Amino acid sequence: ISVNVPSFRLMAFDAQSDLGTRALRMKVIVGGALQKQTPMFAQKMTYIVFRPYWNVPHSIAVKELVPKIRKNSRYMDAEDLEIVSGRGGDGARPVGATQANLDAVVAGTMRLRQRPGPSNSLGLVKFIFPNATNIYLHGTPSQSLFQRRTRAISHGCVRVEDPVALAEWLLKDQGWTREMVEAAMDGEKPRKVNLEKP
Repeated sequence: ISVNVPSFRLMAFDAQSDLGTRALRMKVIVGGALQKQTPMFAQKMTYIVFRPYWNVPHSIAVKELVPKIRKNSRYMDAEDLEIVSGRGGDGARPVGATQANLDAVVAGTMRLRQRPGPSNSLGLVKFIFPNATNIYLHGTPSQSLFQRRTRAISHGCVRVEDPVALAEWLLKDQGWTREMVEAAMDGEKPRKVNLEKP
């Protein structure tokens, strides 16, 4: 899989084909301003998460979301956000949206996350290749953004136009069909699927 950041394109090639034969091609959305650019690197994709939580990066929580929550007490419910303690893991228990807990989010001792579902900022699937910059591929509920000619508008991660097709292509050697991918995306809770061949 190759993401051409300046051309806003993803291309995937089957290992057994020559590089002139693309198996998959789609539009992507990449990082915008200088501090949000999608970095250049190469890494192995190791797993996929269907119906992911979005663990909001601290900088986005502090600069963008906490001010909105403080202004509008209904913002968290409208955006399916919750405050949790701990650094990671889906099993963290939500706590109340009190001013003290919002202060803890700003201090970095608690965090914001968005619950899985159709309005989740990551869409219904994310594709993980562990890396130091915490960049990954993911879907998006904002499909209309792919109609823009210039698509440098994310916080750094890469939003893919057709996450169903990408997941189906990645999992085809593991016996997954498009119907199985769609069922996992429509499931009731997050589901991690390791790639047998990263």
